[in-house]
Amino acid sequence: MGAQQPPLWRVILAGLIGNVMEWYDFALYGYFVGIFSDQFFPSSDPNASLIAAFGAFAAGFLVRPLGGVVLGRIGDRVGRRQALTLSVMAMALATVLMAILPTYQQVGLWAPVALVLLRILQGLSAGGEYTTSIVFLAEHAPANRRGLVTIWGLWGSVLGMLLGSAAGTLLSSSLSAAQMHSWGWRLPFALGLMVALTGFVLRRGLNSETPPAAGSRPVQALAHHSGAVLRVLLLNVASSVAFYTAFVYVITYIQSEAGQSESVALALNTRVMGLLLIFYPIAAWVSDRLGRKPLIIAGSLLLLLAGLPIFELLHSGNPTWISRGEMLLMLAVALLAGAKNPANVELMPQAVRCTGLALAFNVAEGYFGGTTPLIASWLVSSSGNPLLPGYWVAFAGAITLITALWFTPESCRLPLQRL
Repeated sequence: MGAQQPPLWRVILAGLIGNVMEWYDFALYGYFVGIFSDQFFPSSDPNASLIAAFGAFAAGFLVRPLGGVVLGRIGDRVGRRQALTLSVMAMALATVLMAILPTYQQVGLWAPVALVLLRILQGLSAGGEYTTSIVFLAEHAPANRRGLVTIWGLWGSVLGMLLGSAAGTLLSSSLSAAQMHSWGWRLPFALGLMVALTGFVLRRGLNSETPPAAGSRPVQALAHHSGAVLRVLLLNVASSVAFYTAFVYVITYIQSEAGQSESVALALNTRVMGLLLIFYPIAAWVSDRLGRKPLIIAGSLLLLLAGLPIFELLHSGNPTWISRGEMLLMLAVALLAGAKNPANVELMPQAVRCTGLALAFNVAEGYFGGTTPLIASWLVSSSGNPLLPGYWVAFAGAITLITALWFTPESCRLPLQRL
């Protein structure tokens, strides 16, 4: 580490703030996907419009591995702080442009094209943000508190999504539906610029830097550390699918399939996400004491066994039962995150820590998690069975459970530099 070690609270804040911005912006799109489907993908078939809007949402995730590799290489060869600063600047640009984006009615096909391009820019920047931030946090953390310190990077991402949910709840309760569709949805995107600028200032002023590893290349990560990359990828599948099911897709699902209003959906989501902020550090604290594997096994097993029952609760039409379904998803997400968050860093060799982790995490997050709303919408639309997404959640749990049980060593007690 650098000779001038900054206070731990300053390190945590610098790692946290960018994730707040990245996921505030990403979350807003998921929360307002119904508006985006009407204004940017108009169609006589509402399901077709919704699937197209979720397709644009997924586009941002499909490019995340590329963004992760580019920013990961910068983090490995130039420095963690430089990669994190570049990431938050790119997201700030996309946020401003989202706030002033013209609709299909105004500019025709250019509107959805511009929307997809901005989603791609957001995906490229987000691809390196989370992974580089938790590497930065883990490398500055005391050995016996890596879980508790690194969780704050993920905590920041949930705080960003919570702020997006709270903004949506406030707007939907303060404005009419016509006002929301006309201009109300633009306001939270514009306000997000303040968070981005705060992150830029914090990171630019952080002088301490972990020495970068020389010669790291994406090819090296794959060729020489393919086992580590694949293991980390599979360990992240369950948490990625569960997170985007709980905090993106479910908001639309309980409106379209369970007959709840937008304000009820957003209020339920905001409450459960607030609880997740409490459960995250608790789960991380437990993982520092019991180890990473017990929590990963517990969380993935919960998804495997409860995937279908969760969707029966969500489809019930009763807000109390819907809330219980969301609570089960939240609990699984917390258990998995508290352990896999530090394990992501501990299981990746130092020479390719940013690049290899970015590649593994973003393939899992982009191709499993980010596509979950699209896959779930297609499953319901094509089959007519509103419970079918539960099988997708259970399948994701099975992938991570198998990986944790038979292919993952316990990494909690090992010195980070020797992994």
